[in-house]
Amino acid sequence: MEASEPVGRSGPVGPVGPVGPVEPVEPPATGWVFPDPRQADGEVVGVGADLEPGTLLAAYRAGVFPMPTDSTLVWWSPDPRGVLPLDGLRVSRSLRRSMERFEVRVDTAFADVVAACADPDRDFGWISPDIAAAYGRLHELGWAHSVEAWSRATGELAGGLYGVAIGGLFAGESMFHHEPDASKVALVHLVSRLREGGASLLDVQWVTPHLASLGAVEVSRDEYLGLLASALSRPRSL
Repeated sequence: MEASEPVGRSGPVGPVGPVGPVEPVEPPATGWVFPDPRQADGEVVGVGADLEPGTLLAAYRAGVFPMPTDSTLVWWSPDPRGVLPLDGLRVSRSLRRSMERFEVRVDTAFADVVAACADPDRDFGWISPDIAAAYGRLHELGWAHSVEAWSRATGELAGGLYGVAIGGLFAGESMFHHEPDASKVALVHLVSRLREGGASLLDVQWVTPHLASLGAVEVSRDEYLGLLASALSRPRSL
């Protein structure tokens, strides 16, 4: 999951806004079959296919996610894989103070969050219009969610994140902030909501120095796939 700020241990948080549909809608099954990531030679599992909702869900259930390179749709399964243990988020004293400055809502501005994450002025941007539209369709079906930090001072969207929730899995895709600590506040609320809902796996794809400072760790591909199987067996947690 992309990010761009430093965080220490989570504590109680305030209420968040409403989520999407009561139950996600299962789309038509994909006609594509993803190779077993355990057999992959490196981090790339496949190239091509499509971004239909059924294809995206099949990918996440197989431990794979899309990230285009140039104009090519590439499917990835990093080894090692980045995860953020739900009992391991680090929240500093200053971040706790920052939490007072924001109201956190869920799924009230999904398209705006994705658009901010896709800002072409950001380094290493990869969210194309096709990717944004694909996750918008997943959101409409109740699978993709945004967590948004709104400034209490201005009423404006100040930061947030989005990702895909399946059972006890939340697969984080990207984060952004317009005000200091805004995306970190959204992450603290996400972790709180996931813990309350009985989730077991927060996937952050790769561990960057920033994510490591928040508590993210690396696990082997085999370990990740075991964690994923357990998470997918759980009821919906977000």
